[in-house]
Amino acid sequence: MATLPKVFERHDAARPVRGPVAAHAGDGGGSALRALPQEDVFFFCKKIDNSRLVREPDPKATRASWNIIGAAGVAVLALGVVMAAQVAGTMEGYKLESLRAEEQRLLDERRALDLQEAQLLSPERLEKLAKGQNLVTPSANQVFHLETRPDGAVAMVKK
Repeated sequence: MATLPKVFERHDAARPVRGPVAAHAGDGGGSALRALPQEDVFFFCKKIDNSRLVREPDPKATRASWNIIGAAGVAVLALGVVMAAQVAGTMEGYKLESLRAEEQRLLDERRALDLQEAQLLSPERLEKLAKGQNLVTPSANQVFHLETRPDGAVAMVKK
């Protein structure tokens, strides 16, 4: 009994005691075997064929299934609205970042154009161009000052 699991010990204790059973009658050894656990249980398997049965329609089940389909549709629609708002926010973020990048590019281009304009309008360059086209600064006796009238009239209209 020491080698059997504890499960069999508890089961054997609850079962009524049986007499020893001879192992083999023609053996002549006279040894007896103990009864095995669950020896008296017999399992019978009967084949069941339900292929000819037809399920009876349940009108309440149809309504319940349509209610479940409607609830699932509403849940999908609500989830779609929430996700659409989230996706729209993400897309606006991408658009905002692209506009910031374009603004930075335009500012860099403006700085480059301002630098180029400053180089083109530098006095040294203008003087070099003037000498290349034989233009010289007028002398003091070449400057003519226009007469200014004290009343502020610039031109006279003759009738």
